[in-house]
Amino acid sequence: MTYQEKIEQLKEWIHESKKIVIFTGAGISTPSGIPDFRSANGLYKKKSNVSPEEILSHHYFMSHPESFYQFLKREMLYPNTKPNLAHLWIKELEQTHEITVITQNIDSLHEKAHSTKVLELHGNIHEFYCMECKKEYTEEVLKKELPICECKGLIRPNVVLYEEALDDDILNEAIFSILRADMVIVIGSSLVVNPAANLLSYYNKDKFVIMNKDETVYDSFANLVFHDDIIKIMKSLNR
Repeated sequence: MTYQEKIEQLKEWIHESKKIVIFTGAGISTPSGIPDFRSANGLYKKKSNVSPEEILSHHYFMSHPESFYQFLKREMLYPNTKPNLAHLWIKELEQTHEITVITQNIDSLHEKAHSTKVLELHGNIHEFYCMECKKEYTEEVLKKELPICECKGLIRPNVVLYEEALDDDILNEAIFSILRADMVIVIGSSLVVNPAANLLSYYNKDKFVIMNKDETVYDSFANLVFHDDIIKIMKSLNR
């Protein structure tokens, strides 16, 4: 099947579907200027005395919160980034379809694009809360070297760190959305991070689409696969 034939097939499936789940990973946000994690130039490839995986773990945060926050401010925050064509395309689909976005990303770009239903599997890097009293905070807390609540509790970002479990309520809602979906489209995910990627095994119909620059372990299960630049695909869909 040629590239254009695949685009036409994708358009046809979208037209036939009512409920669509969009599953997104870091690759959807790289055109907005946010580096991914595992590519050659990704965050995890940067040389340092302590690996990013170690720094982004629960035990490191608890034992070295100052160093954790230094890393977060230096490597994880991109306040001036904007949604790109892919985020906006997903929002536009809401005009004609029931869309659920399930994202591995913590960058809030789907919210900035005003998507209505977004399930953030790994949380949101722009939200913070006290570990003791649960008071919620904004990024203003990052003006301090070590964010401490007025109750003297340690403030943490609202993200899932390594060694921590995903939120059961969000997981269950994601499973329910996938089970009832007519179509599932993966955009920009290597599908190697579990349990997030395992959610796709709940889809049991025949419109499973993967858009990712590189191959994924789920390619053989997909009904349509694009190994292309995400923005190129979006421009083709908008013609």
